[in-house]
Amino acid sequence: MSGAKHPARKQVLQDLENDGNKVVQEVILQKSEKLLFHKLMTHFLIGIDTEFLSEVMNIIFIRNPQKIIFSYSKVIPNPTMEDIGVKQQYELYLALEERGKTPIVLDSKYLLQNPKQLLKKLCSLLGIPFDERMLKWEKGARKEDGVWASYWYKNIHNSTGFLPYTEKEITLTDSNAELAEECLSYYEFLTAKSIQL
Repeated sequence: MSGAKHPARKQVLQDLENDGNKVVQEVILQKSEKLLFHKLMTHFLIGIDTEFLSEVMNIIFIRNPQKIIFSYSKVIPNPTMEDIGVKQQYELYLALEERGKTPIVLDSKYLLQNPKQLLKKLCSLLGIPFDERMLKWEKGARKEDGVWASYWYKNIHNSTGFLPYTEKEITLTDSNAELAEECLSYYEFLTAKSIQL
């Protein structure tokens, strides 16, 4: 466990399995004929043997650190490098590359600029068929969103598809701007590796 004091922490610890290695074995590495997608935050990997990542296909989903910090600070005012995970994503990329399991990198900016074409390219890289249903979803929460959803997923719950990408002016506190600057080189490395059209 990361020890992070996130919203709904008590409920998360009470309702969900706390042994990350057990989750890996029973959920992520379960035998299934279905294609399974698991969202793992980098802070979920603390204290976990990451060898399992060599047995799955990995996508590192990135976002400009300024945008991450701006969004994150609406819930946690002074996020840390560990909270936002950009450095950990960079380190994970290098570790997987060293194992010969170079991950796919997907930048949210490029996804929003052309969701259909980028998802087609992603599906091709994964060896799975593209489906038009990937572009739309029903408005509202889902059970699989987790107990933390009300804190983090408001925008997605109010949407029914990808919204067009727009550049927004972002104002950060001095400490958050400093954190964004610390993250920039990691993000620039990763976005240069990301799927582009």
